Amino acid sequence: MAKHGKNYREAIKDIDLTVKYDVNEAMNLTVQTGKAKFDETVDVALNLGVNPKYSDQMVRGAVSLPHGLGKTVRVAAFCKGDKEAEAREAGADFVGGDELIEQVKNGFLAFDSAVATPDMMASVGKIGKILGPRGLMPNAKTGTVSFDIGKAVSELKAGKVEFKVDKAGVLHVPLGKRSFGPEKLLDNFRAVIDTVMRLKPSAAKGTYLQGMALATTMGPGIKVDTQSVRKLIEG
Repeated sequence: MAKHGKNYREAIKDIDLTVKYDVNEAMNLTVQTGKAKFDETVDVALNLGVNPKYSDQMVRGAVSLPHGLGKTVRVAAFCKGDKEAEAREAGADFVGGDELIEQVKNGFLAFDSAVATPDMMASVGKIGKILGPRGLMPNAKTGTVSFDIGKAVSELKAGKVEFKVDKAGVLHVPLGKRSFGPEKLLDNFRAVIDTVMRLKPSAAKGTYLQGMALATTMGPGIKVDTQSVRKLIEG
């Protein structure tokens, strides 16, 4: 059995890991039980009633968080011509066409997100095996493939988050820093849930939102009552 550290053991003294808490109480507990010396990220894990091995049940998208993520996002923009200046003006950290692609081939990956113009995707596809496994491949479904490259860059810099359900049907999404406090984190949480609910595949049968938990980077997972989440977003 894995041994947990002192901070984790201290955190679970304040919660019951078998209980599903009201979402407001769960968020308060998540913030209060964060014991790490650094400003931890708060994440939500959503267990969805989908089977991702079928393409018509894949859940993938992006959401702009009202309060951002609380961290600096380094963006690479694959584009050329006038679009390079547009990307730089919007705040892209790394901009270029074939030369930037060559840098990535040679091991350069000092960025957190990537965008591209449609005319660059054939070339960007050549480094798909490098970007894909790291979640860095631009995708039209998440708005990171667009001729409006400035808007794409600006949204990522402001806290736009991309997400994709894993093989087990679980979706992990960061909500921001613990220092945001419960109110701002709940605002970001609401934006995530609204987006995920809108993306429910028509092929998904039964209960879509089956379970969820909140946790800080080093903290325990606090289970959330999904009925209270529905009341939150409907209210």
